Order: sequence, then structure tokens, then C-alpha cells
Amino acid sequence: MRMDRETILRAYAAIGDRTPMLTDCGALCGAACCRPDEDGQGGVHLFPGERALLKDADWVGSILSGAFAPVMTCEGTCDRDARPLGCRIFPLTPVRGANGKWTARMDVRARAMCPLARHGLKGLDPAFVKAARDALRIVAGDPEGDAFLEKWAALEEEYRKPLW
Repeated sequence: MRMDRETILRAYAAIGDRTPMLTDCGALCGAACCRPDEDGQGGVHLFPGERALLKDADWVGSILSGAFAPVMTCEGTCDRDARPLGCRIFPLTPVRGANGKWTARMDVRARAMCPLARHGLKGLDPAFVKAARDALRIVAGDPEGDAFLEKWAALEEEYRKPLW
């Protein structure tokens, strides 16, 4: 069974036009999260059902196979109303809380590019954090969405392990 289109659209609606800051956070870093790095690496994991939503988007650079889901890249510009959920929640990442429910925390990968990451959740607009958590819980309400979040959280844990 595939996660239905309405689930992802409800998750988009939960975030609405909220962003990590009340102002354009991309002005702080030159929109670093919106562009691949100098090696062409980067991108965002697509949630179940998002690939179909992006099939006609002319701003999509590529959609490649990822560790557990397709990974989309762009050239730094997009239709903000059509951007993937991973872009909408960045610099946050899903994590299962102590109560077993999905929540969000700062993505460890954000440390390399996002000046907001050093401040943790306190550096973000609380309405954005709540909206991102709400969106993740909507996704988790679908079995395929919940399985996707489990895989994403497991990958994030791998990034948190020390290298030596």
C-alpha cells in the first residue's frame, strides 16, 4: 500500500509558509541548504509520494536513488509552494521521542551549512518547530510514512556516531 497524496499535502499544509526564522534565513548563509556543494553533492530525501508531485517541476535538477528513498537535487531555486517536505522542515530531522511519538530535533548534517544549527531549537521560530513536528506526525499516521521516518531517523543516528 502506498502513502496517499492527501497525507503529504496535509503535511505541507501543516507547515504552511512557516520557515525557521521570521525573516529569510537564507540571507544568513547564502541559501546554502538550497544548493549542492562544490562536488555536486547534497539534496533532500523525498517522502513517499513526493516524486509524483515533482514530475513536472522544471526546477528539479535530478532525482537519484538514495540510501532508503529517492534524493532530489535542484540548482538553488524552486517553486517554494512545491518544494519537498524535507526542504520545508530543514534544519530539523525526525526523531521518535521518549513517549514513542514522532517529533523533530536539529539535523546533525545542518551543522555544516546552517548557522542556525549552533543555537539548537532555541534559535528557531517556535511556530516553525511546532508545525514541522505536526507535519511529521501527519506522515507517521500512514504506515508507509512511519516506516520512512524510521529509516530517516536510523540514517541520522549513523551521522551522529563518532568517526573514530
